[in-house]
Amino acid sequence: EGSMQAMPVELLQRMPIFGAIRDDTLAVLLERASERSVAAGDCLFREGDAACSMFVLLRGDAAVLKRWQGVDHLLHHLHVGDCVGEMALMDLQPRSATVRADTPCVVLELSSDDLMRVYEHDLEQFALIQMNMGREVCRRLRATDELLFSFRMGDGLLGGT
Repeated sequence: EGSMQAMPVELLQRMPIFGAIRDDTLAVLLERASERSVAAGDCLFREGDAACSMFVLLRGDAAVLKRWQGVDHLLHHLHVGDCVGEMALMDLQPRSATVRADTPCVVLELSSDDLMRVYEHDLEQFALIQMNMGREVCRRLRATDELLFSFRMGDGLLGGT
């Protein structure tokens, strides 16, 4: 089983959330983390679902969708190494979007319990992961703010009013 974990450790270290996190810490995180296969066309989770875990895409491509007036709209695509659902580990709110597999996918599921094991293993590393998560959420919020502002100024992707 060790060889299965060698790949995710390297993959995780290339992600913003787990940058600069030591191998031993990631090993603790991966100890009980589960891999899930998702068939093409199936959803990893749906908007509004209760949430207590995040996912790392190990194989395949997926789409992040948001529902508007009964129709799912594409927000963006996910590729190998991308993570999704980490906001749930911070705010414990229901899923804010749907994630659907475009191709057969394999995901690594990391729960809040997995993170708590890191907390018990090494508080400093746990704090670093939390800071990285906060940074990532801030980065997304800034991008969203920019987008919202450009729409408000009549310079949005839809060409304003």
